[in-house]
Amino acid sequence: MVTSESIAVTLQVIDVLEALGVPYAIGGSLASALHGMARATLDSDLVADLQPTQVPAFVHQLQEQFYVDEMVVANAIQRHTSFNLIHLETMFKVDIFIPKERPFDQQRLNRRISEKVADDSDEQICILSPEDTILAKLDWFRLGGEVSERQWRDILGVMKTQQAALDTDYLKQWAENLGVSDLLQQALAEMNS
Repeated sequence: MVTSESIAVTLQVIDVLEALGVPYAIGGSLASALHGMARATLDSDLVADLQPTQVPAFVHQLQEQFYVDEMVVANAIQRHTSFNLIHLETMFKVDIFIPKERPFDQQRLNRRISEKVADDSDEQICILSPEDTILAKLDWFRLGGEVSERQWRDILGVMKTQQAALDTDYLKQWAENLGVSDLLQQALAEMNS
């Protein structure tokens, strides 16, 4: 279940990214919960195209509420990997993924969608599209040895919830590009069974 605490902590990070003009999108289990079926999560994942010149301001603005290591952030940007922030009050973790140098990573940021934070708020957040959430989860599932039942349930949850609205041509094109076409076909078959 997506808790108000996880959203509130994630919004603190998003506010800093937006203030710095960093393109970002919510991904991972939080995105799959928003597009599919809710489940408990111990962290949130953000894809953020943070640049080396933005690191000092990013760290400065977050260091009072989060554990953040400037060297780790800079290294993650240089290597196109990830780093995490730990919210000091709640110990909730926010993982920041720096886009890799492959077309899919840029494409999914370009296709992010805006959603209202809550029905009673005009505040907007950026989330990976349902298709890109599925593709990213398929990629992680493959990289993780295809054993994570949670990842697979997330994939199926988004596919079943978004079924009529999914762009299957886009899914097939990028699944081939990522080398996960077989997994997409398996998920489509399970979704329709």
